[in-house]
Amino acid sequence: MTAGKLEAIWLKRMKRGPMDPRNKATLKAGSGLVDNANQGGKRQVTLLDTARWARIEAELGTRLDPSTRRANLLVSGVSLAESRGRILLVGPCRLRVIRETRPCERMDEAFAGLRSVMQKDWGGGAYAEVLNDGEIAVGDVVSWTTA
Repeated sequence: MTAGKLEAIWLKRMKRGPMDPRNKATLKAGSGLVDNANQGGKRQVTLLDTARWARIEAELGTRLDPSTRRANLLVSGVSLAESRGRILLVGPCRLRVIRETRPCERMDEAFAGLRSVMQKDWGGGAYAEVLNDGEIAVGDVVSWTTA
């Protein structure tokens, strides 16, 4: 099994609010990231993988901070493409991927053409529900699991 790494964590103070970087965060089952604006529902945590983000930057011909995507977790070493229903282990926490995150108009507000480039191949990342409580930190191991 290939393992990756949790590269970054961001919390959103309020809807449409800034993305605040964190070194650590708390996940709550059935809710999401503690102190994040989005709580509950199926879209509890949003995920982006570094390899896909690099391809987006290459297609746009520019470098963009990954926080531009407005995802909560940036992971490396694992692909989120076609991961619907899979369970991602982030440190001690299990996240079930619900589906692909479709980019919204906010992406073009951040950088012209970004939304269009993100539309294909899970470019917007994925969103997941939190299956168990726990603390996560930048540098934690990330891997796919069956349980």
